Amino acid sequence: MIFKPVAGLAVLASVTVAWASAASAGSTFDAVKAKGFVQCAVNTGLAGFSFSDSQGKWTGLDVDLCKAIAAAMFGDAEKAKFTPTTAQQRFVALQSGEVDVITRNATQTLLRDTSLGFNIAGVNFYDGQGFIVPAKSGIKSAKELNGATICVQPGTTTELNLADYFRKNKMTFKPVLIEKLDELLQAYAAGRCDSYTTDASGLAAVRAGQLSGKGEHTILPERISKEPLGPIVRHGDDQWFDVVKWTLMGMIEAEELGITSKNVDEMLKSDDPVIKRFLGVTPGYGKAVGVDEKWMYNVIKQIGNYGESYERHVGVNTPLKLERGQNALWTNGGLMYAIPFR
Repeated sequence: MIFKPVAGLAVLASVTVAWASAASAGSTFDAVKAKGFVQCAVNTGLAGFSFSDSQGKWTGLDVDLCKAIAAAMFGDAEKAKFTPTTAQQRFVALQSGEVDVITRNATQTLLRDTSLGFNIAGVNFYDGQGFIVPAKSGIKSAKELNGATICVQPGTTTELNLADYFRKNKMTFKPVLIEKLDELLQAYAAGRCDSYTTDASGLAAVRAGQLSGKGEHTILPERISKEPLGPIVRHGDDQWFDVVKWTLMGMIEAEELGITSKNVDEMLKSDDPVIKRFLGVTPGYGKAVGVDEKWMYNVIKQIGNYGESYERHVGVNTPLKLERGQNALWTNGGLMYAIPFR
């Protein structure tokens, strides 16, 4: 899901004022350390990414990232709290200081990184916008959607991508704009829309979750945009940005090094100088980031490496059944590539 940067001058002005106020309030790193937990903006409920069960327990790929940041900061992954946000709420929550970081399926764009006052801290899921249709429709391609009614969330550039795609292909469509995901999916399932469009991962999630039992649904093959999803923080605190960015990089690096939650204790005994530095046996990285030298040990021990998190929440053995694809390590033909730990 992607926020439309200019949703109205009043909204933009209020967001900008909120950001300026939050930025002047002091260091996010110090504030997080003082309060003793990390507050993360997450999706209101998207299977595999951020989902709360009946007991209020949050799980998912994005939830794991939030917990990993807490483990890096405090040595305890449970020192993470979650604020569920819609596509329109998430950036206001970050700008205002209500949350410390967005670990929600948020696409990284030029305007978010510049005029909205954010810093982009890496990619934890490479995605692309797609379409889902009822299987009984017989539709096999997005090119067959000319004249269709399409459900889409407002306040997102998903809406803009949709309009651009249809204009480029000289097709017409009628949008049905509903902000709340549950209400939108109810409209789609009831037949008010011929198709629903969002990131392909989101389509897989709702097909396995909210749309389960409401008929068969087909995700069409076309991907009409680039959607690099990942954590976002406010401008103005490089140390906090470093913690968030390098925690994500560390989860990817651990997979590259073959370090898992199951073997990390054994890896502490390794003679490999790269692994010794990474796990804090040889000090240096923790001090550079401003946290304990065993920060990455704590992250991997409690959460696991990137591949473990992926397979646990969205992989082929989960209801989402997502292949690694672009999210495989670069050594396996994917795009996941950790910046060198040196």
